[in-house]
Amino acid sequence: MTLTVGHGADNTDSGVERRRPALHPRRSWASSEPFVRRSTPHNSSSVLAVPWRNAAGGYQHLTIAIDVIAAGAAVTLAAALGTGSFGSALLLGAVAVLVFTAMVTIMRGYERHNLGDGPDEFQAVLRASVVVAAALMALAYLTPVEVPRSAVLIGVPLLAGTAFLGRYAHRRVLHHSRNQGQAMMRTIVVGDTASVSGVAHDLGVASHHGYLVIGACLSDVVPENLLEVPVPTLGSLADVPQVVVDYAVSVVVVAGNALSGDALRRLSWALRRAGAELVVAPGLVEVVQERVSMHPTAGLSLMRLEIEAPRRRLLAKAAMDRSLGLLALLLASPVILAGALAVRLTSPGKAFYTQTRVGVDGREFTIWKLRSMYVDADRRRAELLAHSDRDGLMFKMTEDPRITPVGRVLRRFSIDELPQLFNVVLGDMSLVGPRPPLREEVRGYHDAVHQRLRVKPGITGLWQVSGRADLSWEESVRLDLRYVDNWSVTMDLMIMWKTLRAVVSGAGAY
Repeated sequence: MTLTVGHGADNTDSGVERRRPALHPRRSWASSEPFVRRSTPHNSSSVLAVPWRNAAGGYQHLTIAIDVIAAGAAVTLAAALGTGSFGSALLLGAVAVLVFTAMVTIMRGYERHNLGDGPDEFQAVLRASVVVAAALMALAYLTPVEVPRSAVLIGVPLLAGTAFLGRYAHRRVLHHSRNQGQAMMRTIVVGDTASVSGVAHDLGVASHHGYLVIGACLSDVVPENLLEVPVPTLGSLADVPQVVVDYAVSVVVVAGNALSGDALRRLSWALRRAGAELVVAPGLVEVVQERVSMHPTAGLSLMRLEIEAPRRRLLAKAAMDRSLGLLALLLASPVILAGALAVRLTSPGKAFYTQTRVGVDGREFTIWKLRSMYVDADRRRAELLAHSDRDGLMFKMTEDPRITPVGRVLRRFSIDELPQLFNVVLGDMSLVGPRPPLREEVRGYHDAVHQRLRVKPGITGLWQVSGRADLSWEESVRLDLRYVDNWSVTMDLMIMWKTLRAVVSGAGAY
């Protein structure tokens, strides 16, 4: 049977001819009765959108092409610098392409559900680059092929960097398309009204993930004046397979506890016949994939949640902080000295400002900054508290009269924060983490906010790449707690990369 679904006014990806089995609207997926077709709902015509199932192939192929070009060009050029022989360099480049793409494939870096969303593809690139370096060194040791050091020391880092940048740019284009309603997965959310409302809202405000929620199938009936679902209600739980057919749905998200055990299993069978993907939202809040693992035990699928970061990750973060912090401090020294000179020449007082802050586990330390305010700023703070532009405990003013003219420039480009690299080298701070609070701020924390002190404070963090001082206190705390629960070295690297964009744009800096 051929089914053509018209495009609705909700900017969905209909208008695409689909082949679907006939399904019964009520008892078919939960029983052995034969499926019976019902009429297709009418949708009005609108601007056609290309769905992700159609766009994914092209995105996947272009991603592979980016990796091939990055691996071939980087290693070939670096090897040519070392050997002077372009023929030998081409051979090493070909080896790098084969090993790199094979390893990314093995590490699932080309799978469609990993592309364009989440850190998995970037982690695959990083791990595959390490394998390429090992393969080139093994080639030099086990064969007579000449492998110059430049191929490993220059080529592999250049390969990883080029592949990262290529994928990042490719992903930005995809996210822009998704903001325009393209390359989306038509999605329905299934469950009780409260759970459906939360999941539908969260997916709706994050379109870059690719879930276009077109409706819901509810397990309960709630009067409209008590709780309103932010998407149209398309049916009940028994209607799910038929709704998948009628609305050309690609993904069914099960929220809450409305379906579990055998019922969830039967739904998966029905969706297999209907050609849709089943996703379960277990209700875990702010938990990234790396913290969750599945363990089949006694016929059950047990979900294990990582509570504490493993020691190897703590050591990797400490090593990265000390090494990159020292390198950044050396590179930033001329800028820090120039800023200190400008501060000293334009306003009375010391060039550097020190203040006691609260660090990991409540330990206090002295933070270093370039002075961006007049020397009486701390005394005047109490007078200006009522004029804060921020809610909650953090004090910020868009037009703070205590800031000097030079200080405004320093803050605009976050130059005043650079001396904190010294705190990173000393071990008081990390490159990435929650902002170090003042004593009086900590005294006002309620129970959950104290979790911010479980990790070292950072020079940058999720708050800086998500709006900086423009964020509300509640949003800042939510981002900090998300980081505390889910931090990883990969997340730190991504935050540092996004920080560069935030600093250049100056968004939220005052």
